[in-house]
Amino acid sequence: MPLASPDDPRTFQWASSAPAPLIERLRAHAAGGDSVAIGSAGDGGPAALGYGPLWERAQALGQGLRGGRPSLAGEPIAFLIPPGRAYAEALVGVLAAGGMAVPLSPLHTAPELAYIVGNAAPARIVAAPELCERATAAAGDRLVCTPEEIGTANTSGAGGDVAVTAGAPAIMLYTSGTTGRPKGVVLSHGAVAATLASLEVAWRWRPDDRLLHVLPLHHTHGLIVALLGALWAGATATFMPFEATGVWDRLADVTLFMAVPTMYAKLIDAYRAATPERRATWSAGARRLRLCTSGSAALPAPLLRAFEEATGQTILERYGMTEIGMALSNRYDGTRVAGAVGVPLPGVEIDIVGDDEQPVRDGDAGELRVRTPQLFSGYHGDAGATAASYDAAGRFRTGDTGVRDPQGGVIRLLGRTSVDVLKSGGYKISALEIEAALRDHPAIADVAVIGAPDPTLTWGDLVTACVVLRQGASLTLDELKAFARDRLAVYKIPRALRVCAALPRNAMGKVQKRQLLDAVAGGGDGQ
Repeated sequence: MPLASPDDPRTFQWASSAPAPLIERLRAHAAGGDSVAIGSAGDGGPAALGYGPLWERAQALGQGLRGGRPSLAGEPIAFLIPPGRAYAEALVGVLAAGGMAVPLSPLHTAPELAYIVGNAAPARIVAAPELCERATAAAGDRLVCTPEEIGTANTSGAGGDVAVTAGAPAIMLYTSGTTGRPKGVVLSHGAVAATLASLEVAWRWRPDDRLLHVLPLHHTHGLIVALLGALWAGATATFMPFEATGVWDRLADVTLFMAVPTMYAKLIDAYRAATPERRATWSAGARRLRLCTSGSAALPAPLLRAFEEATGQTILERYGMTEIGMALSNRYDGTRVAGAVGVPLPGVEIDIVGDDEQPVRDGDAGELRVRTPQLFSGYHGDAGATAASYDAAGRFRTGDTGVRDPQGGVIRLLGRTSVDVLKSGGYKISALEIEAALRDHPAIADVAVIGAPDPTLTWGDLVTACVVLRQGASLTLDELKAFARDRLAVYKIPRALRVCAALPRNAMGKVQKRQLLDAVAGGGDGQ
């Protein structure tokens, strides 16, 4: 019998008053033996961490955060910690203490960290010692503590387990939307558990799985699908920074690998550049894998075929969003269709609707709308945006256009309803946020950011800045990148520059980005 079984196993739905399923799972894993939760990175890095010690250290940190209170009662707790054991301990500690985890990323710039901290308004930030200076700069008057300081705090009267329910807030992740500013997406324990339970069934997660974790931890893919997917199943997650040859060397030691298309492209580049002997070793190791998945951006069919030829592994492509969890996946058993994101996962209902808000026929394009217990609780502090994200039938508006194959039933994505949301290198990026940063450049009079087609098939959308220069000014791509480096995360920095005489606008003054996309795709001047 599965641990923390849902009240309705058909939908993976828990009553809001039920015990938080992930906490119940982790407590049971800790009591069940000496299984490894976080694997050793090797090369002199931290040793492996078992589920028992993980739970004990998380409980100590949570007890320190509570400071004598019976629960954090949904209080947001931000933390800035690199991937690894300490990250897992902080995350589980916040969740087990009844707090809402707000992950911050070392990839974020100072303005980005300051914005998220200001918006989430945590009373405290937990930071790794080497990142305390950055956390303090973003904190304002908030307290910054290391995990060690919190874990050794005076916590008299705060012992014992905390009663955390499925309806309580668990995690707030920041995602870029069409408004141009990141929004805090609040996910309840029940919503997170619904995603994890659905993927456990669909992807056959099991306790003896070993995941090589190379993804960022401030997005759904890396945090929930990968890390919490492993912890939910009682499996092992081993962290390492993504570096193509290092990943190839480690694939023989694991059963699961999750990445974005950009990473797979870099793996193939490294494979082709390696000696025949090394390619043979890498191929043999990768053939032992049970599952490779890709998401966060479309996986080009040539890349899927190249990886399959090198490893014998057919990458499983899936689709999800921060607000909805994982919604679609190619089948674990059966044909995995190149260029398709699959069929609805267990517990997920997908409608494809037209401009008249009615479902379209199979084979016709429309917007994907979603019903599922995985849905988010709302955008933090933005009731208007939360309400606008649902239609009259209570379905979430994804903003993605897709079509269902009349024969196999798989869904293919055709693009985004909004041209202001880009998917590049596995990240979902707001074009409006980048535009706001670039407008401060003294040489730029006007700017529009688009996701141009990437001829190398590496990045998905190629972040492209279309600029109108001030009279007498000049600007190169290198100069623009240097300017953006202190204002934007590295994955948001434009990779292409197009200098325009003017930006195309409609009668209302709105930039016609589809015209820009057509012009860039058709060639012409630019850098």
